[in-house]
Amino acid sequence: MLKGIIAALALGLALPVFAESDTSKDIKDTAENAKDTAKDKLGTDSGAAKAKRHAKRTARNAKKDARHKKNEVKKDVNKATDTK
Repeated sequence: MLKGIIAALALGLALPVFAESDTSKDIKDTAENAKDTAKDKLGTDSGAAKAKRHAKRTARNAKKDARHKKNEVKKDVNKATDTK
């Protein structure tokens, strides 16, 4: 049982190292959006592929907006609770 607790603790401490930062996620999203825009300008794909690509772009943008809102809320909470 002690080995299991140690393993869980080690795993819990190691996971943040592998986590992606919001900045790197934004960079990846921007690159994907640029790639999608280039494909749109070519105009060589079918309607289904185009619709799928646009749906993915919309989801990426929504996730990016949610990340930014979450960070803003964190900053506001930290400001409000800062008693210095």
